[in-house]
Amino acid sequence: MDPKLCAVSVDLDPLSAYYAIHGLGEPPPQVLHTIVRCALPRFAELFAAAGVRATFFIVGQDLEQSPELGRALAELAAAGHEIANHSYSHSYALNQLSPEAIAHELGRAHELLAEAVGAEHAPVGFRSPGYFVNGAVMAALVALGYRYDSSMFPSPPYYLAKAAVMLGMSLRGRRSAAVLSDPRALLAPPDPYRPSIEEPWRQGSAPLIELPIAVLPGLRVPAIGTLLTVSPAWLRRGLLQGMARRPLFNLELHGIDLADAVSDSIPTELAGRQPDLRVPHAEKQRILLETLRELQRDRELLTLREAATRFSA
Repeated sequence: MDPKLCAVSVDLDPLSAYYAIHGLGEPPPQVLHTIVRCALPRFAELFAAAGVRATFFIVGQDLEQSPELGRALAELAAAGHEIANHSYSHSYALNQLSPEAIAHELGRAHELLAEAVGAEHAPVGFRSPGYFVNGAVMAALVALGYRYDSSMFPSPPYYLAKAAVMLGMSLRGRRSAAVLSDPRALLAPPDPYRPSIEEPWRQGSAPLIELPIAVLPGLRVPAIGTLLTVSPAWLRRGLLQGMARRPLFNLELHGIDLADAVSDSIPTELAGRQPDLRVPHAEKQRILLETLRELQRDRELLTLREAATRFSA
């Protein structure tokens, strides 16, 4: 029997993305690089303690705005971590752009990341802001020669919760930058599959693999890191047990998962809308380390690049 796999990834979204989601406008300058300066070193420490090689999804323009990020990514790549593409500008409306604009978003980010980490560690995988890719995005990935996409998040509970929050904000006169994806994506297979280029939520014959973000069987409740860090121990155990039969546990984390409002001086306007920021980062780091060690008992942990190779065989 093939061993069950687990791939841990970190979407290194800047705090400006959360300000946009919550309709808060531009963040104050002092927090623009908080995730890079505070949370990223904590992730490096966490993964070193667990002996885990992870995949980091990086926004291209952050490399232009933060020279220290390029140095940090080079160190991560040298340590065996994977650096992957999270678009150039982190636009939640990526799928609504023209094919030419989409190709630029992906291509420019690829160039910046390859320059930072070297050709040997250049990206071969992508995750879309907002968890969806359409045919134009898939075609751009194929043109780049990418081996996998990891954008599909077939979770109706997450979709409904997101829609409810966006509606509530709209009724209060605030506009979120978030975009609801095509609901057909909720029908995507929950396990790795070869997608259709034109309709990536369906199985097809694309020359790359889709690695969906983890959802539990049945109602497809999301099994992501942010939920783990704010849940009691019994619920964390239930999430891990619920994923027991999945051939791949694609555990998605975010940079903000190892940030906290007090230690990192994050303004109340954001912290009040992000419950995870009220949990001390040391406690979240402890929870995630415990989770990784639990996963190592019966799964092989690897990068998404390596997982794509396994499921392409």
